[in-house]
Amino acid sequence: MAEVPRILTAKEVAEYLRCHISTVYRLAKNGKLPAFRLGADWRFREDALQNWLDAELKSGNDQELKDLGINPHDVRGRKSRD
Repeated sequence: MAEVPRILTAKEVAEYLRCHISTVYRLAKNGKLPAFRLGADWRFREDALQNWLDAELKSGNDQELKDLGINPHDVRGRKSRD
């Protein structure tokens, strides 16, 4: 049986990315962060979030993360929880 991905709230994502929660909402609303709506709330699959973060960091364009309100040095080296 496949493992069910962990679902995070916007607050948990803000803590994970070490950014302000308003940044998470803005990125989700603009489609820049992988997210889905559950009623009026935003939810985030941890595996999709980690894949997005890995791709952003791998691109080597730290300025893009900074422009999104995320400090690349705060999130570099993060690995998903197994």
